[in-house]
Amino acid sequence: MKVLHFYRTYFPDTQGGLEEAIRQICASTKIHGVESRILTLSKNPEPQVIQFPEADVYRARLDLDIASCSMGVEAFSMFKELEKWADVVHYHFPWPFADIVKLWARSKKPSILTYHSDIVRQRWLGLLYRPIMNRFLAGMTKIVATSPNYAETSPTLRKYKDHLMVIPLGLDERTYPPVKLELVNKVTAKYGNDFFLFVGVLREYKGLKFLLDACKSAPFTILIAGKGPQEILLKDQAYNLVLNNAHFLGYVSDEMKVVLLKLCRGIVLPSYLRSEAFGVALLEGAMSGKPLISTEIGTGTSYINIDGETGFVVPPENPVALRHALNILHANFDTAQWLGSNARRRYERYFAAQLMGDAYANLYGRIARTSTGKNADAALADSG
Repeated sequence: MKVLHFYRTYFPDTQGGLEEAIRQICASTKIHGVESRILTLSKNPEPQVIQFPEADVYRARLDLDIASCSMGVEAFSMFKELEKWADVVHYHFPWPFADIVKLWARSKKPSILTYHSDIVRQRWLGLLYRPIMNRFLAGMTKIVATSPNYAETSPTLRKYKDHLMVIPLGLDERTYPPVKLELVNKVTAKYGNDFFLFVGVLREYKGLKFLLDACKSAPFTILIAGKGPQEILLKDQAYNLVLNNAHFLGYVSDEMKVVLLKLCRGIVLPSYLRSEAFGVALLEGAMSGKPLISTEIGTGTSYINIDGETGFVVPPENPVALRHALNILHANFDTAQWLGSNARRRYERYFAAQLMGDAYANLYGRIARTSTGKNADAALADSG
C-alpha cells in the first residue's frame, strides 16, 4: 500500500502540531505495510528528498506565501509524478493550494482528506475560495475529522456528513527520544521543575497575549517553547508588563521538549479561535501524565481535556479565568498529580497511535481496492 501525503510544510522546515500529526499517521500505519511519502514545500529544498523513519519527504520550492497559503510552481510537476506512484492520496486541510494542484492534475486517485481546521480568519479571501473548496471537498472519497467535537460544530463539515468519519489523532510515545539527564539538570538549574509549559507555533489564534496578561505578578513560571509570527509582539508585551516569570525558549529540539514535558507542572493552551482544532500539545501533555489547561472553543481541545477530570477548561480570551486555573494547579500538587494521572489514562484509552494507525490503514485498504473515488465512496457507504 502506497500513500502520498500532501501538505504545505513538514519537518525539518517547521515544527508544529499538524506536522507531528502527519508524522504520527505515517509511523502508525507503517506497521500495517503502508509506505508513505510526503510532498511539501520548502524555502530551501536541498536536499530535495529527505528520508525520515516514518516516510520519505519530497520538497518542492516555496515561491510565495499569501495569507498562510504557501505556493510553489515546482509542486505541480512533483505532485503529478508522485501521484502515479501512490495508491491513495491523503490531503491535509486547510491548504487552498492543494485544491488547485489536485484540480489542475485532474487527479482520479482514491483520496482522503484529514480536516484539521475550518478556515477562520480569511473572511474575504474565503468567499473567493469557497467554490474551489466545495469542489475539492466534494471530490474526496472520505473526509476525516479529528474529533467528534469538531465534526459536530464545523459548518463546513455539516455539508459533507455523508463523506465524513472521525479518527482522533494519536501519539506513539516510542517515537519520542528518551529523557537525557544532562538536559534535565540544565532545565532544572535554570527554571526549576514546577513551571507551566506552552509548546507550539506563536500564532495569533494561540491566545498567548491572554496568557501573558494572566502572568502579571503571578507566583508561577511560564515557559513558552516555539517560534512564530507573533514572537516580537509577545516579547514586547512581556517587557511592557515587566514579566520576570515568563520565558521565551524559541525553537526546542525533541530531546528538549520531552524534558520540558517531564519537568513541568502542567500544560497550558490558551487558544481562542477554532483554528486550534485539536491541540497536539495537549495530547503530548496527557501522554506525559500532566494536567491540562485549555479553553472552550468547541473543538477537539475539549475532547482531549475534560474539565475537572484531566484539567481545567476555561472561557477563551479570559486572563482572569486562566490565572485562576494556573493558581489552583500551582498551589495544589496533589490535585495536579490526580488530574495528570487521569489525563494519561484518557490518552491510553482514546489517543494511542495504534488506534489511529489501525483506523487509517483500514481506510486506505478499503478505498484502494476500488478503481475510482466515486466507486470507493459507494463501497464505503455500503459498509458504513
